[in-house]
Amino acid sequence: MSVVSRPDTPAVSGPTSAAPAASAPWRLPAVVRNFVRNREIGLVMVAVVIGLLSGLLVAIIWRLSEFAHAVLFNIPFDTRLSANGVISWQRTLLVPLGGAVILTIIGVFYAGRFKGRLADAIEANALYGGRVSMRGSLLISLQTLLSNGCGASVGLEAGYTQICAAFSSQIGQRLAARRADMRLLVACGAAGAISAAFTAPLAGAFFAFEVVLGAYTSASLVPVIASAVSSWLVMRNLVHPSFLQIPGVPTPASVEMIGQTMLLGVLCAFFSILVMLAVAFSERVFQSISIWRGALRLVIGALLLSGLALLSPTVLGSGHGAMQLLLITNPTWLMLLTTLILKTLASAISLGAGFRGGLFFASLMLGSLIGQLYSTVLTPYFPDIALQPGTAAVAGMVALGTGVIGAPFSMICLALELTGDFWVTIGAVVAASMSALIVRELFGYSFATWRFHLRGETIRGPQDIGWVKQISAATLMRTDFPTAPGDLPIVEAQKLFPPGRVKHIVLRHVDGSYGGIVNSAELHGVPDPAEAVLETLAQQRDQFLQPQVTVRDILAAFDRTEADVLVVIDNAQDRRAIGTVSEAHVLRTYSTELERRNQEVFFR
Repeated sequence: MSVVSRPDTPAVSGPTSAAPAASAPWRLPAVVRNFVRNREIGLVMVAVVIGLLSGLLVAIIWRLSEFAHAVLFNIPFDTRLSANGVISWQRTLLVPLGGAVILTIIGVFYAGRFKGRLADAIEANALYGGRVSMRGSLLISLQTLLSNGCGASVGLEAGYTQICAAFSSQIGQRLAARRADMRLLVACGAAGAISAAFTAPLAGAFFAFEVVLGAYTSASLVPVIASAVSSWLVMRNLVHPSFLQIPGVPTPASVEMIGQTMLLGVLCAFFSILVMLAVAFSERVFQSISIWRGALRLVIGALLLSGLALLSPTVLGSGHGAMQLLLITNPTWLMLLTTLILKTLASAISLGAGFRGGLFFASLMLGSLIGQLYSTVLTPYFPDIALQPGTAAVAGMVALGTGVIGAPFSMICLALELTGDFWVTIGAVVAASMSALIVRELFGYSFATWRFHLRGETIRGPQDIGWVKQISAATLMRTDFPTAPGDLPIVEAQKLFPPGRVKHIVLRHVDGSYGGIVNSAELHGVPDPAEAVLETLAQQRDQFLQPQVTVRDILAAFDRTEADVLVVIDNAQDRRAIGTVSEAHVLRTYSTELERRNQEVFFR
């Protein structure tokens, strides 16, 4: 984004219009709204409702996905798709292809109707104050269910989070919630979604803090925990999911165990970066396919996915069943390596081709494969110190999940809740810490924020930066600024602008375009003006702002130009001055608004 522009610089584009429609929804009675706005217990009660609703929504989508797998792939209803090795080649080939055709039709039909309404929970909390489009979220959830149901190597977690966040946002809008409370309610929906998806309330809560809310505060603790626990109770009673089974005796904590989990964290950190780059590369390749305006991207992706599935059915679906199956069957290193490569390719192809879904569970499966592969290769040579396969698998799962999702505490809690074993969790803590450190240092993005970066969004996390984009040069500038033609003699200018009356004078050319700015002190400091004109004193001729530039970019512009005042022009072509912005006013406005937002985060 260009801030200090030259005449040939394109105009700076304003904030994207990805926010949901601004039409005011109907609201709940005033007594209910006031109770929630003014009493913390009211917000907690709403969070419980969101948790119950989230658990129900996740259970419904879960069952629909299992039903689709059972019908389309002709497998038993309670069997995981990725753990089933008796799928016919005809179904392996035709089902993903049929799903790709349906998704292509949906994409073509709804491409224009939902443009700018598909912000997820992270983007909505970062840019739009927690406002999530319900219609756009329903479309995303439907596409995610269809993608997973037809066997694409994507997880349902993205669909869970999207629909739960959308319902939470709708509840917040009907309560006329404050911006900070709206963001908190969206986080409650995300916490409920992840809690139900993995039957892990602690992991769901920390996922909300780290990935969706961007901060942990005492004011947000109780609502988020209430939502996560409520959702977990609903899911446990409706679906009865089981813990991850870790065979054998876990490796006890020791110096050797800590050292090896650190090594696994390093390996998984680099592999997580490789996975994210692979997905980005896959997207670029598929976007280059312009046949029928890209309508064949999903079809080509489905054919490639089917080819991989014919080699190994473990690449189909999110991978829950395959991960558990590989943990308890003691596979060879060759099988583990083959599955690791095929699953990575399948996930990159599925997401790059346009199948909807997430990389959450795929990252867990890939991490567990790396951990098992490490243990399997090392055990024959160092049987006394090598990590037990289950311990190594959990450490790798948590480390790779941390690298991709960017939520180390959430992954650590997930390890504890899935295994119920404290010794395994110690290794997970070390591996997650190493992975988080390396990925932040070398890459700087999680999977979600990396995709925002590829789209051109300056989002590094869910912290609220939407208000920053709302404060622009157009809202900060003063329009009552003194102007003068550049060819005005200095002698006349000294008479028109006496000392102390004005500080800066904006110059204009004959055609009305911006010609620079003159400091009043320099104007009256000219010892012998003679026949000189104002233009000879002009500064910042090619340094100016455009109306759309945000407050942070304005401050950066002041640092670069070392100016006290910058002129705002209408556009880079006409260059007509429409206002001036002073650094002191910008700093005062920014610090006041920042203090207000900090108060909203830590206090209600």
